[in-house]
Amino acid sequence: MEAEGRAPGPTLPPAGGRGLEHLAGVPGATPTPLLTASAEVLEFDDEEDDLEVFSKDTSLAEANSFSPSMPISPSSMINQYKFEDEPELKDLFITVDDPESHITAIETFITYRVVTKTSRGEFDSCEYEVRRRYQDFLWLKSKLEEAHPTLIIPPLPEKFVMKGMVERFSDEFIETRRKALHKFLNRIADHPTLTFNEDFKIFLTAQAWELSSHKKQGPGLLSRMGQTVRAVASSVRGGVKNRPEMFTEMNDYMETFSHKINVLDKIAHRIYKEEREYFNEMKEYGPIYTLWSASEEDIADSLKGVASCIDKCCKATEKRMAGLSENLLPVIHEYVLYSEILMGVLKRRDQIQSELDSKVDALANKKADKDLFSEEIGKLEDKVECANNALKADWDRWKQNMQYDMRSAFTKVSDNNLRYYEEVATYTECMLHLKFQGLLREFWLPCSESHLQFDKADEHYCYI
Repeated sequence: MEAEGRAPGPTLPPAGGRGLEHLAGVPGATPTPLLTASAEVLEFDDEEDDLEVFSKDTSLAEANSFSPSMPISPSSMINQYKFEDEPELKDLFITVDDPESHITAIETFITYRVVTKTSRGEFDSCEYEVRRRYQDFLWLKSKLEEAHPTLIIPPLPEKFVMKGMVERFSDEFIETRRKALHKFLNRIADHPTLTFNEDFKIFLTAQAWELSSHKKQGPGLLSRMGQTVRAVASSVRGGVKNRPEMFTEMNDYMETFSHKINVLDKIAHRIYKEEREYFNEMKEYGPIYTLWSASEEDIADSLKGVASCIDKCCKATEKRMAGLSENLLPVIHEYVLYSEILMGVLKRRDQIQSELDSKVDALANKKADKDLFSEEIGKLEDKVECANNALKADWDRWKQNMQYDMRSAFTKVSDNNLRYYEEVATYTECMLHLKFQGLLREFWLPCSESHLQFDKADEHYCYI
């Protein structure tokens, strides 16, 4: 079972060879606005100290990034990216599958089977199988945030869906959520720190009653209220006085990234919606020619041929839509959720910094209890240093994964579009030939079909 997460690695090389612009070479094909606009929207800069996110002057492709001897197809380009630090042998494999619906007198909910296979010594067995519902995943995420406040915890899919978009218990919704939950667990499994979290181990191995018992051992209501009060007090005090420049740049980066990725998410969904409307109209268009052929004996074969070509175009469009929904939409939306998570992580780091600043100010204004304040300040300084180091390491790792995911997603869409435009161009050419042949038969009946020939050199029909 192949996990979807990735281990940390060195900075990725810039995308090269063929970028999004290679769609321009397809006959009769107009590249999707999302793909042509994305080069202007996103800039993935591999310099660690450069936090510029988006630029109108830099595209995803650079002509000299790959040598001429290297493969130039988009799928081949992706194979060039290899994380050197990625372990050759994984020791934790997780699969989320087999959703089941449960109906009680109070609620209706879905559970998913979570299968874990591992060779780690801290596990009592090499394989576990448990069932978990969405609330259990939420619990795990909250426990990870509590234990590691300045690490970037992978996002979960939203609990609720927009009314009218998709039914909550439809097969499509359940499958989309299953894939997102599968990715969530595998990203945690591949994280160098989160993978060894004790609550994560309990989530993977404990039976339902054991997990319920463990949940009750969490912090009480008063403890959670205290954390909330401290967070509100920190925000009321205003901005952090001594925030390092690096984290100010991170915050600026994420504000820009959040805006741009949300715009891209809206564009992607609009393109998918328009594609679906086009597909539905095309499904109604083909049968018209089949019905028409029943009343036109002289051109019946041509009309049936046109209907067949339209049907093939319809299937190609459906395949293209599947590529968008599987390869692009989930990736973009995942990073919409990531942007919210990262803003929260930066706020939590600022809260720790703010606590330290307030203690330093209190020590400066008080003459008594200096020893007590000095001890507290020392502990907070260690806490701030740990928080800063954890966030810096996770930031670099997240950036590398984001660059890889985006490149991979857009490259797959580019590959799918190339195949789509080539197929549709072939079917369209065939349809035009059949239509022209039908018109000739209808208006020049004395001319036998055997006298009609298509001249490939001049690309037109002629009589011989």
